[in-house]
Amino acid sequence: MLAPAVTNALTIDVEDYFQVSAFAPYIRRDEWDARECRVERNVGRILDLLAARQIHATFFTLGWVADRYPQLVRRIVDGGHELASHGYGHERASELDRDAFKQDVVRAKKLLEDIGGVAVQGYRAPSFSIGAGNLWAFDVLAHAGHAYSSSVYPIKHDHYGMPDSPRFAYRLGNGLLEVPVTTLRVMNRNLPSSGGGYFRLLPYALSRWMLRQVNQQDRESAVFYFHPWEIDVEQPRVPGIDLKTRFRHYVNIGHTERRLQSLMDDFRWGRMDHIFLQRSATPPPR
Repeated sequence: MLAPAVTNALTIDVEDYFQVSAFAPYIRRDEWDARECRVERNVGRILDLLAARQIHATFFTLGWVADRYPQLVRRIVDGGHELASHGYGHERASELDRDAFKQDVVRAKKLLEDIGGVAVQGYRAPSFSIGAGNLWAFDVLAHAGHAYSSSVYPIKHDHYGMPDSPRFAYRLGNGLLEVPVTTLRVMNRNLPSSGGGYFRLLPYALSRWMLRQVNQQDRESAVFYFHPWEIDVEQPRVPGIDLKTRFRHYVNIGHTERRLQSLMDDFRWGRMDHIFLQRSATPPPR
């Protein structure tokens, strides 16, 4: 049953399994090209699922992936989806200085636009790594020509998060629109309700309920995200990782595709730019 009159943003962070930040201590960057790449086939499966339901989504795509699979970028665009940036090399914004971050952002945007033949308006920082300690990153994004960012997760997490930031889209002083991924406010706390590992860990009925609360009680569009590797049960296992990382990465991975199909059927979905750039956003509370 569709949530009434609300279109939510379906977003995919296009990266491969060996590029996730949690694997950084175990897989060196200079090993990436030697790894089995599975991103093309996994994104292809996602595109087929979307096409079957006539859903358009936003693909936050790594420049590294676009460099190696330009035909995948063109297939995303040809399918009517929004092409957006996930940076070039999946380096956390919080671990880069201003100049290095600028180089990464500009390189990725130009590459994606050259391959896709469309303007790239959106950006999402790897691991939601824009927070209180690097707010200057928003100025870099605005100066590079991005219209919006979806780089803040307003929760408390051991790897990221800015729990005191606004829960819904707001415009910054430099004109950039920040569209945080979705949380549900319960007992003065923001609960994650927008995808990723939480979507795999929690029962689907609970995830569906949280999104419906945002649609019906907050009367806001939700921003949901997932990764292509989350539907890939046959991805190579990374040896020697700690138990916490192993659990986070692999928990319920065999159920994700089925859950995503249910999610696509239970809600209305669209592109980030169509939902958020075509309406005015409220300023952040002071």
